Amino acid sequence: MHSDAAWAWFSRQEDNRFFFCRFTQLGLLRLLATSAVMGKDVQTIGEAWKVYDRWREDSRVGIRQEPFELDVAFRSATRSVSRLSSPKALGDCYLLAVSQVTDSTLVTFDRGLGSMCRKARQRVTLLEPRTLAGG
Repeated sequence: MHSDAAWAWFSRQEDNRFFFCRFTQLGLLRLLATSAVMGKDVQTIGEAWKVYDRWREDSRVGIRQEPFELDVAFRSATRSVSRLSSPKALGDCYLLAVSQVTDSTLVTFDRGLGSMCRKARQRVTLLEPRTLAGG
């Protein structure tokens, strides 16, 4: 369901560039190799790398190396959640920080992450998954 909406949105983005960071690269590989997520379409780690490599074959898709400034931005982004015990909040803060220091728009299905970005005045595109019946 999410992948259909993501592909539909991506196919309309002819003039934009898209970047994985190490965190999103790892996330993609992990999700593809997780049966609870992929069901019968679960991938081996080798197959997941092939999916990632196909993404990278598109000239619009690259990978961002961590900028030197990321550590400071990441620490700053975690201040608002410093009283929580939440690995998800840490991941969201990291993605927010990456998008800030690389002056990028973060694209996500995650409404909580979208809200965090808006509160931080960071550009965000929130994708809406299509329902299977509604196409």
